[in-house]
Amino acid sequence: MLAFKDVSFRFADAEENTLHRLNFACRRGETTAIIGGTGSGKSTIALLMLRFHDVTAGSIRLNGTDIRQVTQEHLRDHIGYVQQKAWLFSGTIADNLRYSRPDATDEELMHAADIAQAGGFIGSLPDGLNSYVAQGGTNFSGGQKQRLSIARALVKKPELYIFDDSFSALDFKTDAALRKALAPETKDAAVVIIAQRVSSIRHADQIIVINEGEMVGKGTHDELMENCPVYREISDSQTKEAQDHGTER
Repeated sequence: MLAFKDVSFRFADAEENTLHRLNFACRRGETTAIIGGTGSGKSTIALLMLRFHDVTAGSIRLNGTDIRQVTQEHLRDHIGYVQQKAWLFSGTIADNLRYSRPDATDEELMHAADIAQAGGFIGSLPDGLNSYVAQGGTNFSGGQKQRLSIARALVKKPELYIFDDSFSALDFKTDAALRKALAPETKDAAVVIIAQRVSSIRHADQIIVINEGEMVGKGTHDELMENCPVYREISDSQTKEAQDHGTER
């Protein structure tokens, strides 16, 4: 379990806090979603979880221990992190997927790829898992790179998954299929989804709403639609946008 206890954070050169007094817990077997507008501070939360920055006040605890008391290597061994901008290195698809678990079998790699909705396009490549990946994954589309990054995290089998806006390059159909396949696969882990799209998180066990660095709502989608004006505004604007695009087509 990862818990935020009264966490505030300020960048060294800033006059004001980016995050203010956050309190929430990410538990095994549950999905915690974090949503907010651009610049609300939600991606900074992921950087604190990974200790790219340390909290300014309060503490973040992994299984009861302040994460500042463990090495970054130990901390990151427990976490599978998929960032918004998918990162791949030169080599083969198999090399990339085995990054955190060199002993994973080809069957395990393809299982993870299938969950991540990447099995289809890997299978269509002449060399399959042994297909070449250019530095940065430039020979794959944004959606393909994101799916491979998600598969790599699944191969690791961590205690905590952090998906930092990692579904944004996926179309709605792939996003929905991936999340459905992900649920049984991650049932023994804690899952954090940082997102801008309400459709990606509406089935989360708890949703944390961040506005200008403050937690302005916590609950399920239905609860927040009823009692959190900021969340309702985000949801309504996205629904209207989807309807407008539908009308244009």
